[in-house]
Amino acid sequence: MSIKIIVLSGPMCSGKSCLAEQLETKFGAKVIKTRQLIEKTIGRELKTRDEFQQAGDHLDSVDGGKWLVRAVENVLKECDKSTPALVIDSIRIPSQLEELRNTFQVLLTHVHLTADIEALKKRYTDRLSGINEFPNYQEARANSTEMHVEQLEPHADVVIKTDRSLPEDLYTRVVARIGLRPGTAAACVDVLVGGQYGSEGKGNIAHYLAPEYEVLVRVGGTNAGHKVFLASGEAFTFRQLPSGSIANPNATLVLGAGAVLDLKVLLDEIRKLGITSDRLKIDGQAVLIQKTDKNWEKKNLESAIGSTASGVGRASARKVLYRIPGKHPKLAKDEPKLKQFITDTVEFFDECISKGRRILLEGTQGTSLSLHHGYYPHVTSRVTTAAGCIAEAGLAARHIRKVIMVCRTYPIRVGNASNGNTSGHMHQPLTFADIAKRSNIPLEELKATEIGSVTGRQRRIAEFDWSQYRRSIVLNGPTDIALTFADYLSVDNRQAYRYEQLSQETLRFVEELEKVGGIPVSMISVDFSLRNIIDRRAWDGSPLI
Repeated sequence: MSIKIIVLSGPMCSGKSCLAEQLETKFGAKVIKTRQLIEKTIGRELKTRDEFQQAGDHLDSVDGGKWLVRAVENVLKECDKSTPALVIDSIRIPSQLEELRNTFQVLLTHVHLTADIEALKKRYTDRLSGINEFPNYQEARANSTEMHVEQLEPHADVVIKTDRSLPEDLYTRVVARIGLRPGTAAACVDVLVGGQYGSEGKGNIAHYLAPEYEVLVRVGGTNAGHKVFLASGEAFTFRQLPSGSIANPNATLVLGAGAVLDLKVLLDEIRKLGITSDRLKIDGQAVLIQKTDKNWEKKNLESAIGSTASGVGRASARKVLYRIPGKHPKLAKDEPKLKQFITDTVEFFDECISKGRRILLEGTQGTSLSLHHGYYPHVTSRVTTAAGCIAEAGLAARHIRKVIMVCRTYPIRVGNASNGNTSGHMHQPLTFADIAKRSNIPLEELKATEIGSVTGRQRRIAEFDWSQYRRSIVLNGPTDIALTFADYLSVDNRQAYRYEQLSQETLRFVEELEKVGGIPVSMISVDFSLRNIIDRRAWDGSPLI
């Protein structure tokens, strides 16, 4: 695609350089100043504004602006193909604009900035410049070209009075003129959610998929641990960062405004993985868990509903109840140790989507733990559906390409409280002895595997709940199912590397999932090992649509 050209004009101090800088830093445009083009054309450096104006006047008098076209063409030859736009800061006379339009036609957008004279005078007095200035604004404008620069206004595609607009307003209005509008890019976000009570193996699936994406996002808090298998044979449990952080060391990592952060856990993961500030982006609006949050949950919720007592719920509640005295939360932007990571993640996502960068959004916990749609009060403090995860991250539904819902062959949920109080409803409870008998997996191995990664308590397990499965599909609208713990149907599945190698019982189970759900089972996890995913996706590597 041809590079678009943004031509700026306007009197000195109208805001051209500020706008150009934003287009460079936020949009990735290449900025070239006419002073640089003049110097290249005449072959010498200009030290004062007077020299700059005289040299420009001379070139314009020779060919009326054709010199500028030639200079711009040379710059374009040097631009990388990924450069979205070239910004020319700035033109001074109508003939320059005419020559540029004749050459570049529809690729060119002319932006004229202006402001009231008193605002311009004040800016001139306040600013610092790279070249020697005239003593005052009146002398600077005395040059005949500068004096008549407003003649360009009638020819502009857009005119903005900068004394009535903030810098971010200028940027928003200008990039819209070259096609970068919110919500207009192709769908490039895939969402991974749990369809049961959490611990479905989302981390394992996210780890497997991560190399296909440029941006990895995680929502939720530290009450969910996502375990991944590493090439070394060891396991790593992610409680805060995206589970694909190791599998794809080049991906940008994002924790959106809806995240709930445990500073100690987060900094520990950052340290262990060697995450640098240029790789991790944390929204300043994310809330931080305090010690009092953990203490309160341990006292009031752990024994009552089997809570993990991670402090996530109470910290989230304080974010909602901030107007009540004593409930004011501490946000990520208020924590000095996170300063280097703080980013406006909504704007970052907008930039990624406009460039078609692939994003994997990793949800935490499971649909049946959702605050509004789970078995209340044995629920978590957030909406765990795909829609809830999208909202927490700061993404829009129209950018979603795929929703992958992860389900276990036998759902589990966190173990009961130490005093025996239930952690919530389960359909047709089973024992691990039942699973051992059916699968031929040793009982002690099952018990060792099914220990909560956050609570350390023995999990509960039950028969597959078909009505729960259907309801989760209704709530999430998934495009694909990822089935995990296929070895719990038969330990022989651990030796299956292709779909047809799965046991007959497993093949029938998958067929039933597809019949009931009306969507494909695209991935099947047969073991917790390096080569454990049977990948049946038809969309792997396909173009974004």
